[in-house]
Amino acid sequence: MTGTNVSSAVLGRLSDELKLLTPEAQKAARYVLENPREVGVSTVREIAEAARVKPNTVVRMARQVGFEGYEDFREPFRDAIRRGAVSFPDRARWLQGIRRSGDMGELYADLLSSAMRNIEETFAGIGADQLQAAAEAIWGARSVYTLGVGVNNSNASNFTYLARTGMTEFHAIPRPGSTATDDLAWADGRDVLIAITCSPYRTEVVEAVEIARKQGLVVIGISDSPASPVILSAQHRFVVSVDTPQFFPSSVSTIALLETLLSFVVAVSSDEIVERVEKFHERRHQLGLYQEDLS
Repeated sequence: MTGTNVSSAVLGRLSDELKLLTPEAQKAARYVLENPREVGVSTVREIAEAARVKPNTVVRMARQVGFEGYEDFREPFRDAIRRGAVSFPDRARWLQGIRRSGDMGELYADLLSSAMRNIEETFAGIGADQLQAAAEAIWGARSVYTLGVGVNNSNASNFTYLARTGMTEFHAIPRPGSTATDDLAWADGRDVLIAITCSPYRTEVVEAVEIARKQGLVVIGISDSPASPVILSAQHRFVVSVDTPQFFPSSVSTIALLETLLSFVVAVSSDEIVERVEKFHERRHQLGLYQEDLS
């Protein structure tokens, strides 16, 4: 059961038990039922103040529906936040609440565990054959466009930057001062579009994928759900896990996937790529772009 399902079950139990609570506990319960998003980001004292009851009343309410106390009661709501089931502002408030409560160690542990879990879950659902097929499409393309906006803009740019050490026709879009659809104006069936977006899905990315398909491009979709419009429209589909205690989707698994995909591209490419990478770095040394070892 996901955090969202569990928190919904808690609310259902609270609703069923409402008439059995004391009048004061009912006030607390009604506040929770009317403001469930507040539970995961609020302390027992904050909930009590908002419901105009004493903190002990909130604790008794939690025990009445089968929990040891308020922290135990709040955990499903916190888990829903970790899994991205609430808005970015609410998740930011939750992080602030952790700082105020002094539970930074808990946050640190959550961040590390979610990062490792995201990578494990992402690659557990992806086979080497999928990566090889996408890599061969990329290697065989005339041009490769990598599209990401917002936080994924830097992910797309980093992928393109690394690819261009050995291959030239890689382009991160949208280019400065342009739009993704304009950047794809002259692309066709000889080209590949790698499109990245996670919930809430960016309109410009979804629209660019639709236009790319109409123009005959091969689309490689990277998103956080099999139901994502980018995934549904792609010939090569990669679902990444992006759960995090942060207030924005995690990029850890997306970056790991892009790095792995690029490694597969190099693996299926010709020997020329290795020579070009060597020349690229040799040129950098000649231009003094690297700090030489002074020891």
